[in-house]
Amino acid sequence: MTDPIADYLTRIRNAYMAGKKVVEIPSSKMKVAMTQILFEKGYILSYKVVEAQPQNTIKIALKYHPQTKAAAIKGIDRVSTPGLRKYTDAENLPRVLNGLGIAILSTSKGVITDKEAKELGVGGEVICYVY
Repeated sequence: MTDPIADYLTRIRNAYMAGKKVVEIPSSKMKVAMTQILFEKGYILSYKVVEAQPQNTIKIALKYHPQTKAAAIKGIDRVSTPGLRKYTDAENLPRVLNGLGIAILSTSKGVITDKEAKELGVGGEVICYVY
């Protein structure tokens, strides 16, 4: 696997499209940080890091609307790839759906959202857009 972050995003996207309740993804520090952001912003119901050998996994409980059964995540798109990294400075941070979505960035302050990066005045690598 050449791009584990793209694999992470694709597994979440496919699980939502299939109507799954839970998805298991191989764990890494970056994926756990991204999952924590998705949980804090209300895009997923809950998550748990399962300690196992040879590799830990993340169990993510997906969130749906109670009446319409619509997924909480409408779109999740990879921006920066291993072949073409996308960086931004603090003045040119991306706005996803005119502020309704979030951009997840990898910065010197850690993995944070575009709004947090604007408050801290830092830029970094734009990992993905979630809306």
